[in-house]
Amino acid sequence: MDIHAHSRAAIAAVATPHAAGGIAVIRVSGMDAIAIAAVCFRPVGIKTPAEMDGFTCAYGTIVDSSGAEIDDGILTVFRAPHSYTGEDTAEISCHGGIYVTEQVLTALFAAGAAPAEPGEFTKRAFLAGKMSLTQAEAVMDLIGAAGERELSFAHAQQKGALFRRIQQIQQEIVRCLGDLAAWADYPEDDIPAVTPEQLHEALSTIEGQLQETLGTYAYGRVLQSGVSAAIVGKPNVGKSTLFNLLSGCDRSIVTEIAGTTRDIVEEQVRLGNVTLRLSDTAGLHETEDVIEKIGVQLARDRLQKSDLILMVLDATQPLDAEDRDLLRRLPELSVIVVVNKSDQETRLDLDALRGEFQHVVVMAAKDGTGLEALRETIASMFYRADVTPEMGILANARQKQCVETALEQIRLALRALDDGEMLDVVTILLDEAADTLLTLTGERVSEAVVADVFSRFCVGK
Repeated sequence: MDIHAHSRAAIAAVATPHAAGGIAVIRVSGMDAIAIAAVCFRPVGIKTPAEMDGFTCAYGTIVDSSGAEIDDGILTVFRAPHSYTGEDTAEISCHGGIYVTEQVLTALFAAGAAPAEPGEFTKRAFLAGKMSLTQAEAVMDLIGAAGERELSFAHAQQKGALFRRIQQIQQEIVRCLGDLAAWADYPEDDIPAVTPEQLHEALSTIEGQLQETLGTYAYGRVLQSGVSAAIVGKPNVGKSTLFNLLSGCDRSIVTEIAGTTRDIVEEQVRLGNVTLRLSDTAGLHETEDVIEKIGVQLARDRLQKSDLILMVLDATQPLDAEDRDLLRRLPELSVIVVVNKSDQETRLDLDALRGEFQHVVVMAAKDGTGLEALRETIASMFYRADVTPEMGILANARQKQCVETALEQIRLALRALDDGEMLDVVTILLDEAADTLLTLTGERVSEAVVADVFSRFCVGK
């Protein structure tokens, strides 16, 4: 695959969700896209699809390869380069039944279009220079935005906030490379010498900028995928009641029988300004039940992998050996101790807990008491008002890895200067740092990187 080619065979896919609805949109893009659409669409007007201008629509009949009517609908034409992909594009809007939509798509395949791969329309837009790689990645963030703040950050990314931030750092590295090259290549000219001290100062500034950029990843990851939060505790302390309260529905079985939850129940919930990927786990305790033991082990594994632990304790019971053993393992993690059943007589030493843990919330999950306090506590831990959309933040592991690599090269260059190495060594390291940042933005990128990025997209986008 030539990632710089602009003329590509036509592809087609359903651009709307694969579900029954009022309307469905089937997109065709690439060489002969409009001609392929014309085989399947007979407009009511006198203009054929080939004669339609860009950004125009026509009402007509959608037919299959034998000419039999499938549905009536609308054809919209976009002419290259003024389309999402930069190619000739046609979109057929029809009634949103699943079977009808599949029949229209099948007709387009029969007319010569190939099935689109995941993210292939956006990949073509990137390859045609319609957007940077970071802007392309923001498309899925836009689709998956769970709230107003996530949406504003996704919009900023799509408009190039991260691209501009990275490009500015990359240009400062290139400026250092330019000074080194000019001084080395034209020694006879009246060009000021590049001193190690001047270079060290410039690279220290770049190091700080990269470090600050890397620091945005933790919040960027929370915005993109939410906070993975595990509800843990002994059996029958109210874990499932809390889970149901937060998720707003009875997803977990709630009984007085210990050990009811044996598997991990998951739900994405919105709590104030924070999205939680919430997991209700089996009660943590010693058991001889084989199936229950598997659930307990799953809970322990999830505890280690979660961004946040909601450790539920029973307010009506003093801490026992099992509670203390589990609590001893938690301070290294982000923990909120939820003291549940506060509507009953409290026998738990709250002062001792507050002395050991920063975040302790008293609740009665059964009736929702304490929910606002829990919401505020989670916001204090994961909501950062100081991070604004215009800053440009790292939103995924690929971007983070690129910045980490560039930062390592800059630090090696600084170490080389401190050790008195020849400036040629520094030049090589700066070249590698600049190339890595170009890979992040997609200005210099391999087929493997492009394939990996767009494989995570949905078909039709």
